Amino acid sequence: MGRGRQKAKQTKVARELKYFSPDTDYNALQRELHGPDPYRQTGRQPAPEATESDVEDDSDDDSEDWSKYTATDDYDDWSSKRRA
Repeated sequence: MGRGRQKAKQTKVARELKYFSPDTDYNALQRELHGPDPYRQTGRQPAPEATESDVEDDSDDDSEDWSKYTATDDYDDWSSKRRA
């Protein structure tokens, strides 16, 4: 489809959307936009709270993950490989 026909079709669709007002379910739209009612019971059990030992274990794992990224990395090796 050429650019002129494409633009004419887009203009037609835009005009229909602008002036055609379908029966909109505003209550459903409001529910969708605002999400669930925070005070309504959903039947789910609350999540158990974390204990101090759980929190300490998480911090130990984080430090182990970052141990391979030390400030003493030698970036000269990387640059010499790129030049080759």
